[in-house]
Amino acid sequence: MHDRELTFAEAIREALAEEMRRDARVFIIGEDVAEAGTPFKVLSGLVEEFGRDRVIDTPISEPGFSGIGVGAAMTGMRPVVDIMFGDFLGLVMDQIANQAAKVHYMSGGKLSVPMVFRTTMGATRRSAAQHSQSLHAWVSHIPGLKVAIPSTPYDAKGLMKTAIRDNSPVVFFEDKMMYKLKGVVPSDDYTIPFGVADVKRAGNDITLVATSSMVQVALGAADLLAKIGVSAEVIDPRTTLPLDTSTLIESAKKTSRAIVIDEGYEQYGVTAEIASVIADGAFYYLDAPVKRMGAMNVPVPFSPVLEDVTVPTEQMVFEMAKRLCGK
Repeated sequence: MHDRELTFAEAIREALAEEMRRDARVFIIGEDVAEAGTPFKVLSGLVEEFGRDRVIDTPISEPGFSGIGVGAAMTGMRPVVDIMFGDFLGLVMDQIANQAAKVHYMSGGKLSVPMVFRTTMGATRRSAAQHSQSLHAWVSHIPGLKVAIPSTPYDAKGLMKTAIRDNSPVVFFEDKMMYKLKGVVPSDDYTIPFGVADVKRAGNDITLVATSSMVQVALGAADLLAKIGVSAEVIDPRTTLPLDTSTLIESAKKTSRAIVIDEGYEQYGVTAEIASVIADGAFYYLDAPVKRMGAMNVPVPFSPVLEDVTVPTEQMVFEMAKRLCGK
């Protein structure tokens, strides 16, 4: 059966279950991962199959259980450390950026840290300023890490399996608003290599580079643009680290215009890095400046009407693309 549909959450759960069956070294540790299956119910059922030795509920101490994960990885295990909200990365930044990312280099290659930090991003859930940020730019800044940001159930499963099998520490961001998103996921074992962008929609007039939740937004904007005769190409990098620069540059050379759309804060963000890569690599082919659209540079408000205007929408992307194409 190759045409079955899974939700984003089911795809993540299936990837974890398959890898835990395949490799006894894989275990999950974090807050509410066992009995509760996480607040988003992504891990429901795993503790029943694998037991509490491999799906481990911890006290509320992110630095503590992340450190356990780093140590376990250094000694040959393959931990998946669950950081409930991406906003809590601040608590584990030392473990991720100063320990996990550097052990391989500081040991002269003798040690590696094969682990996955699973965490969330995404606003518009009414979770207020401390539970709504998209902070993937933080870890994308650190050499020694890999960073995956899937946008579909298919990509989520394939990238998660790659992340677990990789010998480097990987930070894996799941958009909390996308857990119910459905898509076709093959039942056979497949992986998606890191550093390979995916053209979600081919086009000729403008390139929309979008990450995670913004891929769906860009595809919606591309539909609107098609109605006014503008053909938009939508590209999903899938990983920010490593970044598939050549696919992005080649697309911009073809279309001569580009907008980069990401749900992280716009200032010093993922959009700036990708826009700079395109501007540098496709400079002589561009007919307009590379534009970028990120989250508004304000703490995410709790008020629904205010929160909704902080994140790029289909309409906002459509309007900017229309202006860039002189329509």
